Amino acid sequence: MIIFDRRICNDFEAASSREWLETNGIGGFASGTVASANTRRYHGLLTAATRPPLGRVTVLSKFEETIELDGQGFDLSSNQFPGVVSPQGYLLLKEFRLDPFPIWTYEIDDLVLEKRVFMAHGSNTTVCRWAIVGGNPAGVKLTLKPLLSFVDYHGLQRESESFRFRHSVGENMVQIDAADDCPSLFLNHSGAEIIDTGYWYKNFEYAIERERGFDFTEDLFQPFELAFELSRGPATVFASTDDGGTFDYGTVEADEIKRRKSLIRKSGVKTDFEKQLVLAADQFIVARGGGQTVIAGYPWFSDWGRDTMIALNGLTLATGRHEIAKNILLEFSHHISEGMIPNRFPDAGDMAEYNTVDATLWYFEAVRAYIEKTGDLKFVRKNLYEKLADIVAWHLNGTRYNIHLDTDGLLYAGSPDVQLTWMDAKVGDLVITPRTGKAVEIQALWYNALLIMAGLAAEFGDTKDEARYLAMADLCKLSFNGAFWNEAENCLYDVVDNGTRDAAIRPNQIFAVSLSHSMVDADRGTKIVEKVESELLTPLGLRSLSPNDSQYCPTYIGSPFDRDSAYHQGTVWAWLIGPFIDAYRKVHGSNAETEKRVREILSGFESHLTEAGLRQISEIFDADQSHRPRGCFAQAWSVAEVLRVNKHSF
Repeated sequence: MIIFDRRICNDFEAASSREWLETNGIGGFASGTVASANTRRYHGLLTAATRPPLGRVTVLSKFEETIELDGQGFDLSSNQFPGVVSPQGYLLLKEFRLDPFPIWTYEIDDLVLEKRVFMAHGSNTTVCRWAIVGGNPAGVKLTLKPLLSFVDYHGLQRESESFRFRHSVGENMVQIDAADDCPSLFLNHSGAEIIDTGYWYKNFEYAIERERGFDFTEDLFQPFELAFELSRGPATVFASTDDGGTFDYGTVEADEIKRRKSLIRKSGVKTDFEKQLVLAADQFIVARGGGQTVIAGYPWFSDWGRDTMIALNGLTLATGRHEIAKNILLEFSHHISEGMIPNRFPDAGDMAEYNTVDATLWYFEAVRAYIEKTGDLKFVRKNLYEKLADIVAWHLNGTRYNIHLDTDGLLYAGSPDVQLTWMDAKVGDLVITPRTGKAVEIQALWYNALLIMAGLAAEFGDTKDEARYLAMADLCKLSFNGAFWNEAENCLYDVVDNGTRDAAIRPNQIFAVSLSHSMVDADRGTKIVEKVESELLTPLGLRSLSPNDSQYCPTYIGSPFDRDSAYHQGTVWAWLIGPFIDAYRKVHGSNAETEKRVREILSGFESHLTEAGLRQISEIFDADQSHRPRGCFAQAWSVAEVLRVNKHSF
């Protein structure tokens, strides 16, 4: 459980910077802040996935909530408007806790009110409940004013005569319709009086959008009020795009609590830190077609091939959810094209994008991890082996984006106008870190894939293919050690291309040590880890560029151009802590001293779970000593890699 008292709750800056997240397993989500003030365009009580896991539309931004007690009104809501926070309901907050979902406790004189919010799994439904848990409820009224947005979740609403909101009232239900391309919103309630209004609330300000250099103001429409007599019992609202669902609060809440407890039980974890991470991991696993995939990050990412394959081990195998791992591997196998898995599935349209060289190579490592955990060679032989062999053939002969095997056995990829590695920032036509040629981690992943294939060929009796993969791996290893070792710095070059060698100290070299099959010997491996530790390691991940480099950017802030320019030029990435710890354990051995150091390295993430995205790990952090969280407040591979390398009982 995560809990905050008045010290945090009654401090607007502290309460509004801590974000909660609820997800539904099909791509929809709800999110906001402890203060109940939305600070992002992505905050809202219901963002529905109309084409699971994508097609996301924010239909309900929030409720304005007012308690009437002895004829006096008390606002529970908070909003940022130009120059003012109004109302200031956060000052009435006695406590906020995540147990297991967001729960606010308000205190007004002797009256204590509790609000709960969670999503029903498998449904675009957010459940909200307000209940008196202390004091006399006689004569206490609750008024809810729904504020509607009905926009693509990347967008902002504006007052417009052309945008028509329509609603119809039924028994304990109100149906709301807006634009033709938006789903209907159903508010199923526990006996509220409906009072028509029809007002625009204008100029909400979203502080994080302003910080990110985007449009940061929005107008929201308030069509009616829902008035409840709390003396009759709790007020409940199911906000849903699903008509005719199950709207029994007790059943839905009990089912969701049971589901979350089962996740922890199945994972076998023991500590509170691990339990929080298991619940965090679940929020990224969503349905796609007949299978499953991984949402790369909340609030704005869709499912990305690279992120999915890197995160698969920690999200599913480390949590005992082996069947989901199998489903993900199988689902992505259906999208292989010209020897490549998709880079991402875009929000608009169904056509996958394939501009990646490493996602496909990470697919091999995900398959290897699945086999290691389950021993399920039968599944791999039947469904994946031939496809994996075909991937190798495409890379050998050449595929999209000039990805091909060079005569030295190393993998070449890219051109100056396309971003293919995980360092993929691009502003217009400008690629910030093109890394064209032979990137260090791509060679490490390619070598790893070849030896995985050699092992599978041996298991399946394909001795001819086994020998071929081993020969390719030997040439790759020989060429790599000759081309990539930087004697002056005792580490690896980042990119080799037509005789030029990029000596920038970046974290990509750590994969040459961390992966299951490594091309470097023990001495070089130790030197690589020492270099990365001395120049790149922070309490929350690895810097993407050494502070000693002239291109180093210490903070990730400002306009989109400023931020993209810093994205891989120093900015700390949490997910890289996983491969660093793998490499550290390799070179230092499995002993008490090593594990003591690992615990020290991971300790920063435990406190981070209460600092930004609650129960989550952020995508990135500033490279300077403040290490302020940036980017997505909940990132799949950040959670997955910390969970995977944590020493406890997986």
